[in-house]
Amino acid sequence: MKDFVITAKNNPKIKEIKALLTSSKDRKNSGLFVLEGVRLCCDAVKSGCEITSVFCTETCAEKYADSINELKNACSDFYFVSEDVLKSISDTVTPQGVVCAVKMRSNNFEYESGRRYIALDTIQNPDNLGAISRTAEAFGIDGMVICGGCDIYNPKALRASMGALFRLPVKVCKNLEDEIALCKNVGIMSFATVPDRDAEDITKTDFGKGALCVIGNEGNGVSKEIIDVCDKKITIKMQGRAESLNAAAAASITMWELVK
Repeated sequence: MKDFVITAKNNPKIKEIKALLTSSKDRKNSGLFVLEGVRLCCDAVKSGCEITSVFCTETCAEKYADSINELKNACSDFYFVSEDVLKSISDTVTPQGVVCAVKMRSNNFEYESGRRYIALDTIQNPDNLGAISRTAEAFGIDGMVICGGCDIYNPKALRASMGALFRLPVKVCKNLEDEIALCKNVGIMSFATVPDRDAEDITKTDFGKGALCVIGNEGNGVSKEIIDVCDKKITIKMQGRAESLNAAAAASITMWELVK
């Protein structure tokens, strides 16, 4: 290929991508986030995301010609970069050779009566966040509410979600109590998932009129303030000596019960 190739890691464009990759603040200020890998980047295009720039190695462009052409046609700016430069803007051990900067979407939606939603109360682990969103999409959850915790545009969360975070209706909020109040206004009950033995068995819970189920923080669970404003406490009955489940596992079971 005869195209100009960026070989300097201190190139201004490369420095911008590095900042987006590592800083939630820079992502928020710019309204951009970073995706990596052929499949995830192409999924973003198919999902209607706006790609602002693509950084690709010549090797990757040759190996995945059709996909890279799709990205090239969808973006505003396309750059070839050296293998070393690509590694410097990669968050994976073995990068495929393509990185994209993408515009954030609005991350908001309106609650509708009879619908089923999952809410995350200060989930910190990006792998958990991504896994929960992937399961939510697979189970047909109508929307996911995220309050505090991990940035939904964290590269690890995006990879774990396999693109679900830019396909699933997502609402990022500052106050989960306000969201619970909005749900009540349209007749949606709220349920706090807790490890308490006196809480209602989730397998016996009636979610028939729509529901918002809250999954708590990995270490502390659902906050007391949120438990107090939810309509009910529900629990996953466990055997043995286990006191609680991993947040992603608990969310998966909760969503399965919610939609079955």
